[in-house]
Amino acid sequence: MSAKYDVVIVGGGIAGLSLASALAGKCSVALLEAEQSLGYHTSARSARQLIPSYGPPVVQELTMRTLELIGTHEGTRPEPVLSPRRFMLIGDEDAVRQQSSGFMHQISHAEALEICPALKPESFTAAGLDSGSFACNASLLLEDHRERAMTGGVDILTGAKVHSAQRLGSGWELGAGQEALQTDVVVNAAGAWADELAVLSGVEKLGLQPYRRTAAIVDVEHPLPPGCPMVASTGSFYFRPDGRQQVLISPSEAVPSGPEDARPYPGDIEALITRLNAVTTMGIGNVSRAWTGLRTEAADGIPVVGFDAEAPGFFWLAGQGGYGFQTSSGIAELAADLILAGQGGGTFPADSPASRTAAALAATRMSIRS
Repeated sequence: MSAKYDVVIVGGGIAGLSLASALAGKCSVALLEAEQSLGYHTSARSARQLIPSYGPPVVQELTMRTLELIGTHEGTRPEPVLSPRRFMLIGDEDAVRQQSSGFMHQISHAEALEICPALKPESFTAAGLDSGSFACNASLLLEDHRERAMTGGVDILTGAKVHSAQRLGSGWELGAGQEALQTDVVVNAAGAWADELAVLSGVEKLGLQPYRRTAAIVDVEHPLPPGCPMVASTGSFYFRPDGRQQVLISPSEAVPSGPEDARPYPGDIEALITRLNAVTTMGIGNVSRAWTGLRTEAADGIPVVGFDAEAPGFFWLAGQGGYGFQTSSGIAELAADLILAGQGGGTFPADSPASRTAAALAATRMSIRS
């Protein structure tokens, strides 16, 4: 016999978990994760930085709302999820100007060198600083969402890859691992596999594209000073402190990929180390560990949030790209309100944050199928 739920969320990364915690106690919910552990893929491979100046305007709005929502729970956790860590962008005048926003202000070359003395002066000509950026304890945030979801009655099933999905009357029937489930709403929070889940469900895919992003933790001869920001060169690399003696580095690449358990390509980290040793004085040596995650995007670069116009009860929560953690709580708030309203749970107030975000997304993308 099939277990029955109001909502079944497919995907146990930050998107699915944050929605599960937002819906907990408001309707019956199950969350399905194909892997044996939650947050296994991209959510476990985050740069762990929330940057208000990063992304298009609607993403920046979602980021600010996420920071606000995470902050409301900080006093209830054993340690904070957020801690201040500035973000600095370097490059030439035109590139920095184009990528700066209202949350970032341009600073002088001398100020940038004072903030991050590891940079060689000749490696850039312009810089911008986002002083409202935060380091994020991603593991703690994932666990916080998991605990709140389970406390609110959400059933979380791991090792439960969806192998069948079909419309059943006014709802859906899913097969996942050894389980059979019935639900009114299927939430597609499957990350790089979102289009595959749509096809399996008989829903037209959206052309979501996963992109590779590699990173590594490295030892350095000259550690970055306390208070050093995350530093990104316009489109070619970024680095930030990781503890007192190590640094996280990334080539900031965006190479198209299929959905997979991605791993670094041979030579990518070595080439990045050579580049960074040429433009900084860190003296990068041993690689402690390296990984590759997949950042899945829609063609317009805007997260996809909402019911599919052609498949009743099929809800998209995908395409967060590199904005997953920094938009997670804001998107979950919006998605939960849309789902509950669709189930006859009323509508959110016109002046609520979710309503403003919905209007911003509508202004950016008229519908899921536009």
